[in-house]
Amino acid sequence: MNNQYFAYIRVSTVKQGEGVSLEAQREAIERYALNQGLSISRWFEEKETAAKQGRPLFTEMIKALKTGKAKGVIMHKIDRSARNLRDWATVGDLSDAGLDVHFAAESVDFTSRGGRLTADIQAVIAADYIRNLREETRKGMNGRLKQGLYPFKAPIGYVNNGRGKAKTICPRKGPLVKKLFQLYASGEHSFNSLVQAANEIGLTGDKGRPVGKTMIEKMLCNPFYIGLMHIQSTQKTYSGIHEPLISVDTFDQVAAVRAGKYVKKRVTYSHRFRRIFSCADCGKRFIAERQKGFVYYRCHTSLCPSATLREEVIENAVTRQLERLKVTADAATLIEKNIRNWTPSVTRTNNRGLQAASIKDIEAKKEKLLDALISGTIDKETYEKRHFKLLLEEKKIDEKAEETNKVETIVHKATELVELFKNPYFTYSLANDDEKRQFLEILYSNRKISGRNIELTTKNWVSEALSALAVFLGDPVPDAFRSYTELGLQDIEGIHDTLCCAELNQYAALCQAIRSRQSNTELPETPTEDSYRQAA
Repeated sequence: MNNQYFAYIRVSTVKQGEGVSLEAQREAIERYALNQGLSISRWFEEKETAAKQGRPLFTEMIKALKTGKAKGVIMHKIDRSARNLRDWATVGDLSDAGLDVHFAAESVDFTSRGGRLTADIQAVIAADYIRNLREETRKGMNGRLKQGLYPFKAPIGYVNNGRGKAKTICPRKGPLVKKLFQLYASGEHSFNSLVQAANEIGLTGDKGRPVGKTMIEKMLCNPFYIGLMHIQSTQKTYSGIHEPLISVDTFDQVAAVRAGKYVKKRVTYSHRFRRIFSCADCGKRFIAERQKGFVYYRCHTSLCPSATLREEVIENAVTRQLERLKVTADAATLIEKNIRNWTPSVTRTNNRGLQAASIKDIEAKKEKLLDALISGTIDKETYEKRHFKLLLEEKKIDEKAEETNKVETIVHKATELVELFKNPYFTYSLANDDEKRQFLEILYSNRKISGRNIELTTKNWVSEALSALAVFLGDPVPDAFRSYTELGLQDIEGIHDTLCCAELNQYAALCQAIRSRQSNTELPETPTEDSYRQAA
């Protein structure tokens, strides 16, 4: 072993290692060894912070020294050897074990009591420096977080814009990440199939590497994508100023799918009437099967007498049922005419301009009444009586205004409803298979197959909405509303609630989505058997 020593040099990061720091430490140690007549047998060059334990090369060097492979070690400075007290204690143990410890840039005699004390003080100062630096760094990060800025590396789908600036959505990766959220929220993907989907659409991680399962799992539970910043170490969440990539609803849906006990498998065939019809005999769903290019639906319960039906047969029955909901051209014309005649008669009594003027007049009277009370012209009791009377007048005007709003809504909704039911079959024929399933689920509650018969029962909202529409045909509707010429406030409220139901809004949105793709398509004539087969 004789004069053989190890040399240890260190920088905190790989980036620092690319500079001149390591070379300067090496030169200082070589000069020190030459002056002291020491021979260096091995160099340990580390690019790790000394603030934490666990430096691999430092640990390897300590083990080699304890096994007697060198007489001692030469390090550049005390803070290059350790910046935490446990590692510094390890360095002290080397000296206690009879090994030489030298510092090329420190005038410290590690073998003397005074020199050891001086070194210990410098080591404590180095450790305290790290603690203070860590605290200041933490304060700076907390400050940035409170400002809505994310002080860490941008997650996949976003780009860094420098210190003090918000992350922005990556124009290439952002839409791809959003697509993955939507795919998983559909419930038709597992993490493994989502990895495959990510590779298919071209989403990559850092340095162009493919994204893996772990990365996708972290991505799907990261609230950064909805504008929130969650810090794992402190379990605190902050509101960010960066633009959200997905909606909260999508994020919640993803969380709901992740929390499920099962993984929904991808559907190979999305058949038109999948999970729509049930068997009238046993209540089980009819299952679709593809045979020789045709799709058949049958009940899989053994000994069930239900027949097997081709998709075209069910389609023809569905379109015939939809045709029964049609508002004829003559009825539509009459309804629209009566709505126009009814609206002026109501608005004459509920004129918005007169209502606004009346409100303004009442407010002026209230101010004068208050002035009279303050000046002592009237007493408190007289003030209260007159003020109450003005409030009643104001309330009546508010009720009239509310009635006007409801009338306007009825006019809009009734006109929209006429358009929706002028030809529901035609709208249905333009829809894709997913939309056709939604069509049937919105309109019909009882969807069963009995033998070769298709049973479809319209939902309550459909019959109620058409009954409200029938009011404007001019005749009273049995067990429902009076003729439009006799409608009172209670009738108006009933029609308003019927035409504003959630199911009708959902149906309107579906029809709008279907027709928007076919804006240039002309409406066909009344369907015939041939047109039913064509639509199927």
